[in-house]
Order: sequence, then C-alpha cells, then structure tokens
Amino acid sequence: MRLLKFFPVLMLVLGTLQAKAQRFDLKKPDNPAKCANIKEGKFFRINYPGGIWNMTIKNNIQTEYLNNGKDYIKSTLVFLDDCTYKAIVIEKTDQNNPIKVGDVFSNKITQTQDNYLKILTRIEDSQTELIYVKAKQK
Repeated sequence: MRLLKFFPVLMLVLGTLQAKAQRFDLKKPDNPAKCANIKEGKFFRINYPGGIWNMTIKNNIQTEYLNNGKDYIKSTLVFLDDCTYKAIVIEKTDQNNPIKVGDVFSNKITQTQDNYLKILTRIEDSQTELIYVKAKQK
C-alpha cells in the first residue's frame, strides 16, 4: 500500500528532473544577437540525435530531415528583419506528419551565443522555444 502512495511522488520527481536536464540556457549571449547565423548552414537541435532531426538552410530554403533522412519538410523563408522570419511549408514527404503544405511558422531569434541560436517559433495559437546549434563548417 505504501508503494502505491510513493509511486506517483516518484514519477513527479523524475519528471521534474528530466525537464531540468533537457533545459539549456545560453550563459553569455551575444549582444546584439548574431541573427545572420540562421541564413545558411546545417543545424541540429540540442538533445536530439542528428538522425532524428537536422536541418539545412541555403538560398532561403529550409529543409528539415527526419527519420535518418528518409523524410523531409521543405520550407521557404521570408525574412521580415534580421532576427524575424516566416517559414512557409512548400513540400513534405511524411503524410502522417501533422504539418501541412501551406503552414506558416513565425520565428524570432531571441538569443545567440557562438554557434547556438535560441528561437521562439509560433504556429496558430501554439508557440515553443527551440535551441539550434549550427554545425561548424569544414
């Protein structure tokens, strides 16, 4: 009986620890933010293996690769200013993915540090904060 009372508390503690482990803060952000870093390159999301998700941007075309590169979502980028842009989905391969051709994501780079970019992204009434790391060029 004690175990039944203890289990929900244990799950709550573990969930809190997991959320804190995934959090990533930029300790010394650039001032001003170096937003031009988003305009071209290969990017990864922290805490995601590259095979699950990675992205390339070139010539205002953003391609997100999923499932070890088997699927992708391609968007055209429209920059409103140096740090604010819209990503308009123009093509996708995974028909089960809820993102649709024509979806518009509004993005704002809020902070940068070295090769890290913190981005606030919105679609409809939903928003999330993402942190990308730009791969160093060879």
